[in-house]
Amino acid sequence: MNETIVEVRNLNKRYKDLLALDNVNLTLTANRIYGLLGRNGAGKTTLMSILTAQAFASSGQALVFGASAYENDAVLARVCFIRESQKYPDDFQPQHAFRSAALFYENWDQDFADRLAEDFQLPVKRRIKKLSRGQLSAVGVIIGLASRAELTFFDEPYLGLDAVARQLFYDRLVQDYAEHPRTIILSSHLIDEVANLLEHVVVIDRGRIIMDADAEDIRGSAVTVSGSAEKVDMFLAGRKILHRETLGSLASVTVDEALNSRERAEAQELGLELTPVSLQQLVVRKTMSGSGAAGTAAGASEFPLGTDDTMEARR
Repeated sequence: MNETIVEVRNLNKRYKDLLALDNVNLTLTANRIYGLLGRNGAGKTTLMSILTAQAFASSGQALVFGASAYENDAVLARVCFIRESQKYPDDFQPQHAFRSAALFYENWDQDFADRLAEDFQLPVKRRIKKLSRGQLSAVGVIIGLASRAELTFFDEPYLGLDAVARQLFYDRLVQDYAEHPRTIILSSHLIDEVANLLEHVVVIDRGRIIMDADAEDIRGSAVTVSGSAEKVDMFLAGRKILHRETLGSLASVTVDEALNSRERAEAQELGLELTPVSLQQLVVRKTMSGSGAAGTAAGASEFPLGTDDTMEARR
């Protein structure tokens, strides 16, 4: 069994009248890639900020490597937190940022950083304030990867990258993780892009954990049933409905349950179509269901699963 490296118990964070984290309980173990997913303002950045000592909890406990990270150099030296809004001194160049990281992270690999800079075509001697958004994102992901910190958080720092550069990031992450296992937390709204990378999924909605499961267990855990509304309703009677759409006499209903072989055969006999639910669709449906929007039309389901949490931005 893998070692526990993060333990969160009854964690709450309040900003005046806003409850950003609501009794969060979470355990993260060593050498896994986690997805921390949720809508904009759900509490993702707030949670990561508390775990990395960049914010304080209102109550509860957050332990990293068995201790609080706050003013704890021994813990913080083993943790890397990369976010899109990363700040650097005005006169810094990427090469300066890398040298600083080398001083802080004991597992830093300068050769790897140099190769990544080449891969991302990053001008390492240009002032960071003169870099494009994509180049600035590349600085962050290079530090996050080359640090090889035992616990690494990526809070959407790759949003500025184009599709080709994002794929490069995913490829390099998987390759280096295979050779140098550590615990990586990816917070992303590009769920379909990262789905195949994730070993465990944590979904947070309105400050509460609503899903905490291995990615393998989630695959096939929900299904969409389509066909005659009368037959769909008869077939799904008593099941947990995540989302329903109707068009005349036809219905398309997503249920939060897997179907066994007998049930699938029964659906086929009724002339019903079964469609697997992707991780992104499942997260969308679960968070919409939690907000009372489960019955909305398909076009309304593409909500912003965003970068920085709204709660954190209001601090």
